[in-house]
Amino acid sequence: MFVMIMDENTNLVWYASYGSNINKERFLCYIRGGQPNGAAKEYAGCSDPTLPSGDEELYINSQLYFAKSSGNWNNCGVGFLSNNFDRKTQTWGRMYLITKQQFVQVFEQETHRKNVVIDFERAITEAYTFAPGSWYGRIIYLGEQGGNPIFTFTNEDELTPTKPSSDYLKTIAAGIKECYPYSNEDIASYFINKPGIKDIYSPEEITAILAVLD
Repeated sequence: MFVMIMDENTNLVWYASYGSNINKERFLCYIRGGQPNGAAKEYAGCSDPTLPSGDEELYINSQLYFAKSSGNWNNCGVGFLSNNFDRKTQTWGRMYLITKQQFVQVFEQETHRKNVVIDFERAITEAYTFAPGSWYGRIIYLGEQGGNPIFTFTNEDELTPTKPSSDYLKTIAAGIKECYPYSNEDIASYFINKPGIKDIYSPEEITAILAVLD
């Protein structure tokens, strides 16, 4: 993994999403406030509601899987990344260029925590758990783009897979279609073997869920 030394004056970081936040309209609710389509909760937004100064697609060499039970998504599973990285594995993501403060406040809204502190310098040299017990308490450095570091977060453990809701999958799929040239068939193939979906949803059910995006 390429490691950069972060200029202490650098305030911008890339937040890499791989679950429902790959959908830009949903992610912007964390920045400017609002209630995403398909979600049960309204978000307050960041203290600085400035929109991301850039966003790009990103392939992450770790397995996407679904786990836990989120009341915001019909008491079903939500997305996590495995802590085991492998160049043969590819998760479709999207990254947004935001400030460090916004990154922290996105995490706080995602996890219902306050006064969170993230050591971004430390995160460049090691994947560390900055919020033990939180669903997304481990921060992972994914490299850099345009001189700015890329970070994502996931659980500190490998969790037992659970079924995601159709609304959650539609939200991810809509985000994928915004930034990738993939068809519904491509996305269905991408989903079908993910832990939490495999042997739980049939290929026909996934196809039917995605059909509403046409």
